[in-house]
Amino acid sequence: MLVIGSYNELVVERKVDFGFYLNPKEDEVLLPIKYAPEGLAPGDTIRVFVYTDSEDRPVATTLTPLAVVGDFACLEVKDVQAFGAFLEWGLEKDLFLPKSEMQGQQMQPGDKVVVKALLDKSTSRVYATARISLHADKNLEELSQGEMVDLRIYGITTLGFKAIINDRYTGMLYRNETFRDLSMGEKTVGYIQRIKEDGKIDLLLKKPGYDSVSDSATGILALLEKEGGFIPINDKSSPDAIRERFSMSKKEFKRTIGGLYKKRLVQISDTGITLVDPSKEEKQAAPAPSPWDAAIKKHSK
Repeated sequence: MLVIGSYNELVVERKVDFGFYLNPKEDEVLLPIKYAPEGLAPGDTIRVFVYTDSEDRPVATTLTPLAVVGDFACLEVKDVQAFGAFLEWGLEKDLFLPKSEMQGQQMQPGDKVVVKALLDKSTSRVYATARISLHADKNLEELSQGEMVDLRIYGITTLGFKAIINDRYTGMLYRNETFRDLSMGEKTVGYIQRIKEDGKIDLLLKKPGYDSVSDSATGILALLEKEGGFIPINDKSSPDAIRERFSMSKKEFKRTIGGLYKKRLVQISDTGITLVDPSKEEKQAAPAPSPWDAAIKKHSK
């Protein structure tokens, strides 16, 4: 059976001047000659993508679309009309995003928009929707708190970043817990912070709780090495200064350097943090108590 908007393995039935007809005559589809590989002949099986042309006739191509039915994708806006937008699809035909599916977004050529490719069964036309949450999976049984997941950013608001989870679900990265900028369509890795009773999912870019310390510690040590072993940031520094330099919250920063101090990997002073030279550390006695000890103990509990 021919599947519109997807890949099909079809048999070449006959050749004509302008291409090849695939499938038996009652369900045939044309593969234009310009898309046919050299040496293609009747009886051969070929993998093609099938969609409909401007006259709603099924047509096959060996080009690779940027999205098949069911896929989420970040596509470029090529043209905008009063009734909708046309998106770059990787094919000769653009993918249509109806105005009713634009989720109120204002678009112009060159913009990037995350959409899901759908099939209008009444017309067999493939179209796009930007109403991502409406078409996301609501069955969350396969997700668990703390799980690492793949994310794709599909919306940016004052509250935070809306993300598609594992190309299946949706969730939110809140700005006050996300310490770097994210762009539309960007792919990254994150973690499930919590699954609420109403089915909404809160996300983090770093592992929840103390599991994030190892990742954060690696980042701090790498930055210290890059900066020559010293960075003038301490617990008196503002949250904004810490976020700008380390891409983490002040709470996480204090917790992380507390762990590094206990392992004698850094020294802490009123002027900042210093990377410990392992060769010198071996020759020294245990460090004298730091004025930070009380604070470290408090925030490491």
